[in-house]
Amino acid sequence: MRRPLFIRNLWLLLMAILPLAAGAAEYRRLPPPPRSGLTTDWLIKDPARNRLVLYLPDYHAPEQAYYQWLSVRPGRPLPITFTARENLSLFLNNQLIFTAPAPASYTLDLAALLPAGTQQGGLHLLCVWHPEAVPNLASFQNALAPVKSPVGVRDVLTAAQPRPRGHQGQNVFLGFLLLIGLGYGGLRATYQPGFARIYQLEGLWGQGTAEQDFLVKPTLTWLNLVLVMLFALSFALLLVAIHTNIENIVILRRLFDVAESTIVVKVLLYTALVAAFVLGKYLFLELMGYIFDVAELVTIQYREFIRTVLFMGLFLPGVMLLYLGLNRQLPETVLWVSNGVVSLLLVGTVWRIARTLHRKRSLLNLHLFSYLCATEVIPLVVLLKLIVFTY
Repeated sequence: MRRPLFIRNLWLLLMAILPLAAGAAEYRRLPPPPRSGLTTDWLIKDPARNRLVLYLPDYHAPEQAYYQWLSVRPGRPLPITFTARENLSLFLNNQLIFTAPAPASYTLDLAALLPAGTQQGGLHLLCVWHPEAVPNLASFQNALAPVKSPVGVRDVLTAAQPRPRGHQGQNVFLGFLLLIGLGYGGLRATYQPGFARIYQLEGLWGQGTAEQDFLVKPTLTWLNLVLVMLFALSFALLLVAIHTNIENIVILRRLFDVAESTIVVKVLLYTALVAAFVLGKYLFLELMGYIFDVAELVTIQYREFIRTVLFMGLFLPGVMLLYLGLNRQLPETVLWVSNGVVSLLLVGTVWRIARTLHRKRSLLNLHLFSYLCATEVIPLVVLLKLIVFTY
């Protein structure tokens, strides 16, 4: 009696499981409802299966072509915005609709750029392709305002013009420049003798009396500390300006947008780093002076470093004014001028320090020359690589 009961219970259990298994086998994930506009999901082609699969950045290798299905509503615009390298191309339904003539940010109305004879409504396949590099997919977003342009051949050129970008953070730069000008003006009016010991042209190439007076005065005075902060702010402002608007420089091909709030944070961070480098160099010189047994030269070397840095830093606000005035018309020229001024500041500082130390001891001494290389030349090479040649 137990055996038939067991068989019956097993049969009932199988009858209960089979419908569930059949339902699981028949389950298919429903396709997402069609929507208008771009999404963050991109597709790539799977050559083995000849179909499009979802692109997973941490799983798939980078590709040159990325796809996305778009739903276009009849009579409705479909504006998108993106940043593009030169020669980046967009295709709709495997037909070319746009090629970027230069690195910039663009706004396009995809609905107006549909190939002739294509049905306005329904799903359309968008392809983003670049022949040499991976497209910046994160920059592809739905535009807030539609692009109004007539349909026709001229339509592509009209809708595909770069958006006028202006200067990123122009108000921030002008505000900091005003603060720097007020700082220099207030210090000159309040501490005129100490200000004149630093900012005078007499001892730039020769041996002025004011220069010798500065080299025997205390280094870390309140005047010098405030001037160091103004120099750090000026230097940081120039570095942030170059690096933030680097997407406008054709030769660099680097495209990114930076909000003004981010620029303020970057300026303050760079200011703190530059000030920490200038003030912390004394500890580095003390350590190297102890190692090379030239401790008596550390104070003179650091005072010459401070005096030269502060003097040459007075020209940085002028470079910033040049940047704000001409960067939009002559971006490459402004970049070279800015990098040239930064290079001159770094190289000129090392040259004046070497000249001052040579007057105390001959640099023909291999021991002293090695000390100069360790404290000035090697840091100079590192700074040039980080600041100038990287950008």
